[in-house]
Amino acid sequence: MRKRFLSLVALAVLPFIANASPASADQPDCAPATESSTAAASVKVWLAGDSTMSNPQSSCPVGWGSQFDPLFTGDVTVVNSAVAGRSIQTWLYESNVKSTKDSAGECVVSPRTFHQRWLTMLDPANGMKAGDYLMIQFGINDGDGNCPRHVGSARYKELLALMAKAAKDRGVTPIFLTPVSAIRCSGSAAVGTRGFLTETSDAGRAAGATVIDLHKLSYTLYNTLKLCPNNGDYTQGPVGAFFCNDHTHFEAAGARQIAGVVAKALRDQRIPLSSYLK
Repeated sequence: MRKRFLSLVALAVLPFIANASPASADQPDCAPATESSTAAASVKVWLAGDSTMSNPQSSCPVGWGSQFDPLFTGDVTVVNSAVAGRSIQTWLYESNVKSTKDSAGECVVSPRTFHQRWLTMLDPANGMKAGDYLMIQFGINDGDGNCPRHVGSARYKELLALMAKAAKDRGVTPIFLTPVSAIRCSGSAAVGTRGFLTETSDAGRAAGATVIDLHKLSYTLYNTLKLCPNNGDYTQGPVGAFFCNDHTHFEAAGARQIAGVVAKALRDQRIPLSSYLK
């Protein structure tokens, strides 16, 4: 009788033991956690800028953005939408920026509708998503005194704020970069060449966006590489290996080094994106 009682107890308890066994790790309720963590690791880095960042159309110039993707693990994809010759305003409003200025001295924009490159980033299905990053670098062509490229200080900050808000509204982290410096020597030292530095920093503080001072980092790199002094011949020597036959645009080797400087800044400034660097 006692043996029969114990047998009945064992039969009653068996289903509970089975459910509590290690095999439960393979149950369906555990699978989504693995899929979710895999999806969360997939990040896009969206780039908006000018020729110093853009993908090459020939062997030279080569923008640093085209050399950025290889610095990351496979969890990151860099989407480079930088375009040569653009100010922040012509990048956003291509073909709608007129050759005339308004009473405030800004180029007239009419109609004020965005170019497809920005609309693509804003697209709910295929554009920027929570967890992504938007890196913005302008300030070179913006200093042109003539329209359509001309952008004044206030307008420049306004447009950076617009882009940062659109990113943050989507859970995307905006990162502003000051414009990369051209090479100019003062004696044996490379010195800064660009404007819109204060505007970029001010806009970053106002928008709560991280700012990477690529301008300072770039001419500091030129000094480390001892690119000054030089004879102005950009077809030979260390300066020729870094720059195209001008003082502004990069050979592939130079672009790779600028991309490396940006990557190092991500680490030095402890920007979370740096966790995906190789």
